[in-house]
Amino acid sequence: MQFQLPNGQKIPAHFHITEAGLTTKRFIDCGGTFRTTKNLTLQVWVANDTDHRLSPEKLIRILKMAEPLYQEDDLEIEVEYQDTTICRYGLSFEKGIFRFEPKFTDCLAKDHCGIPEAQIPLKNTTTTATCTPGGGCC
Repeated sequence: MQFQLPNGQKIPAHFHITEAGLTTKRFIDCGGTFRTTKNLTLQVWVANDTDHRLSPEKLIRILKMAEPLYQEDDLEIEVEYQDTTICRYGLSFEKGIFRFEPKFTDCLAKDHCGIPEAQIPLKNTTTTATCTPGGGCC
């Protein structure tokens, strides 16, 4: 199994899956709407133990042990990986490689923020939206 970071760097082959679990996030967005998201989260960890490899069969056993947590819900998979801090990624599969996909923040209540559409940042940009006092923005 090969896992790859968004920059193309491969995760070392001796990685371990140290956790498989249900992550539930309950929150209120800046427009006042209560929301809940759920993900199946896999924690990928690399140690100095280069003699062991996680086989596809063992990964399937780990996922089967975690089934009671997510009760057969069709959930997005999120991967936690230690970089400069714990980073969270989406997961895709392409040409035999599991790819860690970047995740982005977004405003879920754009209609409440009062920010003109042209000022709302697009994914993969480094620009930020400008809020004004009393504008109702987050």
